[in-house]
Amino acid sequence: MACTGTIAATASAEAFDVPTVTRAEPGFFGLPGLVDMPTADMMPDGEILTTFSNFAGTTRATLAFQIAPRLAGSFRYTGLRNWNADGFDTYYDRSFDLRLQLLTETDWRPAVTLGLQDFIGTGLYAGEFLAASKSFGDSVSVTGGIGWGRLGSFNSIGSFGDRPPQTAESIGTGGKLNADQWFHGDAALFGGLAWRPIDKLTLKAEYSSDAYDIEVGERRLFNRDASLNFGVEYQLATDIRLGAYSLYGSEFGVQLSIGLNPARPPVPGGKEIGGATVLERPSRAAAPQIYDTGWAASEPAQIQLRDSLAAALRAERMEMEALDLTATEARLYLRNKGYRAPAQAIGRSLRLMSVMLPASVETFTIIQTIQGLALPAISFSRRDVEVFSTQPDGAEQMLARARVDTAPGRPLEADRAPGTYPRLTWSFGPYMRTSLFDPDNPFRADIGLAFGTAWQPAPGLIFAGTVQKKVVGNLDQNSRPSDSVLPHVRSDYALYDREGDPAISEVYGAYYFQTGSETFGRVSVGYLERMHAGVSGEVLWAPFDLPYAFGAEVNYTRQRDFDGGFGLQDYDVVSGHLSAYWRFDDNFFAQVDLGRYLAKDYGGTLSLERVFANGWRVGAFATITDVSAEDFGEGSFDKGITMTIPIDWIIGRPTRVTQDFVVRPLTRDGGARLEVPGRLYGVVEDGRRVRLEDQWGRFWR
Repeated sequence: MACTGTIAATASAEAFDVPTVTRAEPGFFGLPGLVDMPTADMMPDGEILTTFSNFAGTTRATLAFQIAPRLAGSFRYTGLRNWNADGFDTYYDRSFDLRLQLLTETDWRPAVTLGLQDFIGTGLYAGEFLAASKSFGDSVSVTGGIGWGRLGSFNSIGSFGDRPPQTAESIGTGGKLNADQWFHGDAALFGGLAWRPIDKLTLKAEYSSDAYDIEVGERRLFNRDASLNFGVEYQLATDIRLGAYSLYGSEFGVQLSIGLNPARPPVPGGKEIGGATVLERPSRAAAPQIYDTGWAASEPAQIQLRDSLAAALRAERMEMEALDLTATEARLYLRNKGYRAPAQAIGRSLRLMSVMLPASVETFTIIQTIQGLALPAISFSRRDVEVFSTQPDGAEQMLARARVDTAPGRPLEADRAPGTYPRLTWSFGPYMRTSLFDPDNPFRADIGLAFGTAWQPAPGLIFAGTVQKKVVGNLDQNSRPSDSVLPHVRSDYALYDREGDPAISEVYGAYYFQTGSETFGRVSVGYLERMHAGVSGEVLWAPFDLPYAFGAEVNYTRQRDFDGGFGLQDYDVVSGHLSAYWRFDDNFFAQVDLGRYLAKDYGGTLSLERVFANGWRVGAFATITDVSAEDFGEGSFDKGITMTIPIDWIIGRPTRVTQDFVVRPLTRDGGARLEVPGRLYGVVEDGRRVRLEDQWGRFWR
């Protein structure tokens, strides 16, 4: 049954109150700090900070993200030279931090922050703290705090319960929370100050409560001769800082930090060319002849109007799939090929319709189509288009007046534009595949060329494939065999890198269909991803008005041969999941998947993302299954960080291209899910209310 209604403009609410002081001045652990000690400061909301620091043979690379105004997190990768234990001359460690600002700074009180350091890693840097920071004018800030674990290991002021001593032997394989140890054991005080005597220059001094017991005592990486650290930092550019430091009375350190923020695009305002100017009709009384409807009975006139509008849409990188045209209404089935924001494609289409369609057409309806699926129809009064195209609040007014029909259905064959089907497209360009965090070589990469093609013979039906050929790289030099006790559904990735060149990345057929106004389906068959082939079926219930959706997927697959051809191995599996999707608090997206994974383990995955209106997405995921931590291996369970960067944010010109990144500390077999191209939620997301409202500010761009 169709659902009709209006789209309402909404105001965005932050997850936490906005602090009065925000600084992207990281310490050696990559989050706001003095030198080696933390502060209570937060970075600007949405800040993404990459930090590289080195002292005493220890190199730390940290990726930090300001998740919300008062919540920050980070992932850190550390290399310690001359470790000389566990078979490694250089020991590599992975760790995660979280910080929550309990109180923001005001004129009369300091900011107060609670922090967990290395709370789910190996425990090498495990510690907790409570810190307070206060600014005095624009040039001086002072921090004091109390720490536990690593941050309570020097000059303890007392003990708060039991905590095992930290030794080299106590360092684990990672992935265990050990929450019963948080804020337990010896506690110590730390503190310091930062002074900014001139613009861009910061001087720092601190008292450290970290004894570096393992590095100084057991591994003898350096001598800790003092607890005072000093630093000088200079801001080379808006988002780049360089620092030099004296640490622990015996060492010299350096640090480079590079920041970016989705709210600070490289090309503010963009470089795109504006759309067509809305043509305002004279009133019916002033020019009654132009409102004549006789044209609607003429098939040649209808064809000419359709072809002219189709050509104008192509010029703006959009495509007409069909046009249902009557004397008073135009229903345009639109393929948005050029604009990441669906609202921008809708706005530009309305401009062209106002110019090219007869004056008697009073209602413009836009129906986006993706993979042959018809998304909800959005209707506008032509008079509203004319009136509000030049008003300062015109976009908001159009949003409030839009009418929605959630069940437009596919267009009639008679209304389709010529040449819509069959349709052949192709792509050719570079690719890069990386392998991270291997103890033998923490960074490997292949760069090559990929050729892809897609043929759509009918609505909803697509046949697609991609072939890749390496040009340069060293992924094939990874000789470390998998030690997994589980079926090697992912951990044999090095064999695919070594033997699969060239390789068929994917070749498959898929059919997309609708079983109701809010229910969508997909069936895919073929070589679905690099390592697995088979059949996949999915259904999704995604109401236009609601912030949540539910789906189910089932797959039968066999593992592919390592050479990337058409051969298959003996291993097969039935996998599948029940999924829930929820967009909440305007800025966040959560997804829960429960079911069976490729290694025949059962469990669930929780994914959380910060969603920005300009297309940026930054998130994290974790998967827990019935595979024990011991059987999973190093890391204990699958987890990682995700990031989506819209290319139009970088180049300042409209494009639907995005670049997706997934950073996993380790690639293991537990909790591994089939990577199916074109899952339904991502396909239909452009047609959901929250997506349209997110980016409605680009409606008249």
